[in-house]
Amino acid sequence: MIDPNEALQRMLQSPGLSLTVFPLTSRYYGIETAVLEAADGEKIIYLKRRFVPLPERFELLQEHVVTQGQRLDNITAQYLGDPEQFWRICDANRAMHPEELEEIGRRLRITLPEGIPGIPNA
Repeated sequence: MIDPNEALQRMLQSPGLSLTVFPLTSRYYGIETAVLEAADGEKIIYLKRRFVPLPERFELLQEHVVTQGQRLDNITAQYLGDPEQFWRICDANRAMHPEELEEIGRRLRITLPEGIPGIPNA
Protein backbone atom coordinates (compact mmCIF):
# COMPACT_ATOMS: atom_id res chain seq x y z
CA MET A 1 0.00 0.00 0.00
CA ILE A 2 1.29 3.46 -0.90
CA ASP A 3 1.64 5.98 1.92
CA PRO A 4 -0.59 9.00 1.05
CA ASN A 5 1.96 11.47 2.45
CA GLU A 6 4.71 9.96 0.33
CA ALA A 7 2.48 10.10 -2.75
CA LEU A 8 1.73 13.77 -2.10
CA GLN A 9 5.43 14.54 -1.69
CA ARG A 10 6.19 12.81 -5.00
CA MET A 11 3.50 14.84 -6.75
CA LEU A 12 4.79 18.10 -5.31
CA GLN A 13 8.35 17.27 -6.32
CA SER A 14 7.44 16.55 -9.91
CA PRO A 15 9.11 19.08 -12.23
CA GLY A 16 6.79 21.61 -13.81
CA LEU A 17 3.86 20.76 -11.55
CA SER A 18 2.23 23.79 -9.97
CA LEU A 19 -0.09 21.98 -7.60
CA THR A 20 -1.39 23.87 -4.61
CA VAL A 21 -2.95 22.09 -1.68
CA PHE A 22 -4.67 25.23 -0.45
CA PRO A 23 -8.11 26.39 -1.58
CA LEU A 24 -8.59 29.63 -3.51
CA THR A 25 -9.82 31.34 -0.32
CA SER A 26 -6.67 30.52 1.67
CA ARG A 27 -4.02 33.11 2.44
CA TYR A 28 -1.52 30.49 1.24
CA TYR A 29 -3.15 29.87 -2.13
CA GLY A 30 -0.57 30.33 -4.88
CA ILE A 31 2.42 30.29 -2.53
CA GLU A 32 5.12 28.09 -4.02
CA THR A 33 6.55 25.07 -2.29
CA ALA A 34 10.23 24.28 -1.99
CA VAL A 35 12.13 21.14 -1.04
CA LEU A 36 14.83 20.89 1.59
CA GLU A 37 16.97 17.80 1.63
CA ALA A 38 18.01 16.85 5.17
CA ALA A 39 21.43 15.39 6.00
CA ASP A 40 19.93 11.90 6.06
CA GLY A 41 18.49 12.36 2.54
CA GLU A 42 14.91 12.91 3.68
CA LYS A 43 13.14 15.48 1.52
CA ILE A 44 11.07 18.02 3.42
CA ILE A 45 8.50 20.06 1.51
CA TYR A 46 7.69 23.50 2.87
CA LEU A 47 5.92 26.68 1.81
CA LYS A 48 7.97 29.63 0.74
CA ARG A 49 7.50 32.84 2.70
CA ARG A 50 4.31 34.82 2.32
CA PHE A 51 4.80 38.56 2.62
CA VAL A 52 1.99 40.67 4.04
CA PRO A 53 0.86 43.04 1.29
CA LEU A 54 1.05 46.82 1.62
CA PRO A 55 -2.16 48.53 2.81
CA GLU A 56 -2.16 50.62 -0.39
CA ARG A 57 -3.06 47.45 -2.28
CA PHE A 58 -6.50 47.34 -0.64
CA GLU A 59 -9.50 49.42 -1.67
CA LEU A 60 -11.42 50.60 1.41
CA LEU A 61 -15.11 49.71 1.52
CA GLN A 62 -15.84 50.93 5.03
CA GLU A 63 -14.52 51.08 8.57
CA HIS A 64 -15.70 49.21 11.63
CA VAL A 65 -15.11 50.33 15.22
CA VAL A 66 -14.57 47.39 17.55
CA THR A 67 -16.87 47.29 20.58
CA GLN A 68 -16.64 45.26 23.76
CA GLY A 69 -16.92 41.52 23.27
CA GLN A 70 -16.43 41.55 19.51
CA ARG A 71 -14.17 38.93 17.99
CA LEU A 72 -12.47 39.18 14.64
CA ASP A 73 -14.06 36.01 13.28
CA ASN A 74 -17.53 37.40 13.97
CA ILE A 75 -16.66 40.78 12.44
CA THR A 76 -15.31 38.99 9.39
CA ALA A 77 -18.45 36.88 9.06
CA GLN A 78 -20.55 40.06 9.26
CA TYR A 79 -18.70 41.89 6.49
CA LEU A 80 -17.17 39.16 4.33
CA GLY A 81 -19.63 36.32 4.93
CA ASP A 82 -16.94 33.85 6.02
CA PRO A 83 -15.26 33.89 9.45
CA GLU A 84 -12.23 32.02 8.05
CA GLN A 85 -11.39 35.06 5.92
CA PHE A 86 -10.21 36.97 9.03
CA TRP A 87 -6.73 37.04 7.48
CA ARG A 88 -8.00 39.48 4.84
CA ILE A 89 -8.88 41.99 7.56
CA CYS A 90 -5.50 41.31 9.19
CA ASP A 91 -3.70 42.02 5.91
CA ALA A 92 -5.68 45.20 5.24
CA ASN A 93 -4.87 46.47 8.74
CA ARG A 94 -1.22 45.35 8.82
CA ALA A 95 -1.77 42.98 11.73
CA MET A 96 0.46 39.97 12.22
CA HIS A 97 -1.68 38.65 15.08
CA PRO A 98 -5.50 38.70 14.84
CA GLU A 99 -5.93 39.56 18.53
CA GLU A 100 -4.29 42.95 17.80
CA LEU A 101 -7.48 43.90 15.97
CA GLU A 102 -9.88 43.07 18.81
CA GLU A 103 -8.96 46.10 20.93
CA ILE A 104 -12.05 48.11 21.93
CA GLY A 105 -12.25 51.33 19.91
CA ARG A 106 -9.91 50.11 17.17
CA ARG A 107 -10.95 51.21 13.69
CA LEU A 108 -10.74 48.32 11.25
CA ARG A 109 -10.42 48.81 7.53
CA ILE A 110 -12.88 46.55 5.69
CA THR A 111 -11.57 46.27 2.15
CA LEU A 112 -11.87 44.54 -1.17
CA PRO A 113 -9.42 41.67 -1.71
CA GLU A 114 -5.83 42.68 -2.39
CA GLY A 115 -5.27 44.32 -5.77
CA ILE A 116 -8.96 44.57 -6.71
CA PRO A 117 -9.77 48.19 -7.57
CA GLY A 118 -12.99 49.76 -6.37
CA ILE A 119 -15.50 51.47 -8.60
CA PRO A 120 -15.39 55.26 -8.19
CA ASN A 121 -18.65 56.79 -6.88
CA ALA A 122 -20.30 53.35 -6.62
